[in-house]
Amino acid sequence: MTPSIPGFDYQRVDVADGVELNVAVGGSGTPLVLLHGFPQTHLMWRHVAADLATDHTVICPDLRGYGDSDKPAEDGPDVYSKRTMAEDTLALAHTLGHERIALAGHDRGALVAFRAGLDHPDAITHLACLDVLPTLNMWEALHGVQAAVGFHLYLMAQPPGLAEQMIQNSSDAFFSYFLDIWANDSEAVPPAVRQVYLDACRAAVPSIVADYRASAGIDIEHDRADRAAGRKLTMPVSVLQQDWGAALGYEAAALWGAWADDLNHSTVSCGHFMAEEAPETIAKALRDLLAR
Repeated sequence: MTPSIPGFDYQRVDVADGVELNVAVGGSGTPLVLLHGFPQTHLMWRHVAADLATDHTVICPDLRGYGDSDKPAEDGPDVYSKRTMAEDTLALAHTLGHERIALAGHDRGALVAFRAGLDHPDAITHLACLDVLPTLNMWEALHGVQAAVGFHLYLMAQPPGLAEQMIQNSSDAFFSYFLDIWANDSEAVPPAVRQVYLDACRAAVPSIVADYRASAGIDIEHDRADRAAGRKLTMPVSVLQQDWGAALGYEAAALWGAWADDLNHSTVSCGHFMAEEAPETIAKALRDLLAR
């Protein structure tokens, strides 16, 4: 049996022309949307979502290009921009009957959440971003040999063709590498869930690369324009990260503080896959955020 979030109903929701998202919905109460990261699917939220569904309506989609959601062809720079994926998120919420939502994202999903918060401040009541820097800050922070930790960012930033071929030819090895090296707790992602991630990624190499390529192009343009205009996140924001700053030479809290005045920034001791490695910590942090 394919793993799923216990007690959640699954459906496909039309969010854009020719794009449907695979979505798990559970619980009742004020709405909270949870966006997954790389190389995962909505299943990364299985523990946290079940916890929060006791008093919230929890909505867990696969992002466009990932999991069982549609994977439109990259026929322009906007197809996988975080702005477009943020619009998917708001369209999903509206279709499910919610005009305003709390929004949390991890990794790639956090970049989508960040963009949604900037573009749609009236629709986002609270915002959480897990283990990521805003796109523009990320590229500015990477430099010298320390940037080798982000080799995949540079690989997938290349023009269409080579990266897709290289990754497709060794997809399980490529995606397994990140599941292994980014986790402090190797048992946090059990074999059945790991297999779901690998199968999903193997079937989505072009769209995953397109997502990363957008972050080396159009997403930077959007962030630069907002920074130049002085735009900030206006809702309560919580950021949880590993402490990579010392190794890469940046102060994460200061970088995030430039984007959000009402910010709670904290570091966690688990690995990158914190919603799976420390679900109680993440659930509590989200409850604390929603109480602000």
